[in-house]
Order: sequence, then C-alpha cells, then structure tokens
Amino acid sequence: MPRGPSIAALRTTVVVLALTLAIPLAGCAPIGQAPSSTTGAPATTGSTQGPASASPVPTLVPGGTADDNLPLFRAVTAQVWSSDQRASGRAYIDALVAAGFDRGAMQLTEDHSTVGNPAESFQFSVRWGDAECLVGQVGPSTGDPVTAVLPQLDAGACLIGKTAPVGP
Repeated sequence: MPRGPSIAALRTTVVVLALTLAIPLAGCAPIGQAPSSTTGAPATTGSTQGPASASPVPTLVPGGTADDNLPLFRAVTAQVWSSDQRASGRAYIDALVAAGFDRGAMQLTEDHSTVGNPAESFQFSVRWGDAECLVGQVGPSTGDPVTAVLPQLDAGACLIGKTAPVGP
C-alpha cells in the first residue's frame, strides 16, 4: 500500500509555507519605528535617521502585542544562531526564557530525527495572548533564521504536530 507524506513532513511544509507567506509582511515598518498596530509607546531613540546601531536594544514588552515583542524574539534567535548552540532547540528556549518570555507558553519541534540525525530545520514558538504566536525556524535547510508573528492554531497551539518538551 503506498504511503503518503509523514506527519512531520506535513507539519514542516505547513509551517514553512506559513512563514514564507508571512515574512514578506513582517518587516514592513521602517527601522526604528514601531508598527502602526502597536498599543505601547513607539520604540524610537528620538531620531528616525542614523545608523542601525543607534536603535535601542530590544526589550520585552509584557503588555504589548506580539509585533511589539518580535524585535526581541528576533534578536534572541539571531544571537543563538550565531553561537555554537545553533543546532540545539533547547538553546533557543533557554535564551528566550532568559530574555523574559514565558516558558509555559513555548513549543519546540524536535531538533533531531527519530534515528538521531540533526534536523534539517526545526521551529520554536511563544504563544502571545489569545490570538498570536511568535514563531522561529532555523536549521541548515532554512539558511538564515526566520521569525514571524502568526495566528494561533486551534486550542492555543502555535506549532502543528508533536512537539518536544520545553520544561526545565
């Protein structure tokens, strides 16, 4: 009997497709300005011109939107990606917790296959509020890290399928 694609392959396809569709829109706000949908104060330095290094260091905005917190999520992802822990899903989770994100709101796909080989890519997420998720994808097949704000799935999940433990 012919077999169809595995659940893991379908999950990866759906997440990659969602990220591919969402990423072109994720960076539409000019550097140094908060997206127009924010509810908190804009994250600017008082000047909208100048080098990117003049931008403030991203910080967690607990009462803000997922879009408000995407800069910090993106910065943490980039920091881990540039380290020797880039292939460890747990390293992304631990770094996000250290930055102030809630471990209880996180999900992570496996970073190794069932036979122990490193995954071609894996995803991690932080559920934000009742409707959105901060989602990251990294791995050799991804190239540079991909981060986006995506809608939550049914039952408050951010990632499809079986996920790895994120507990301490």
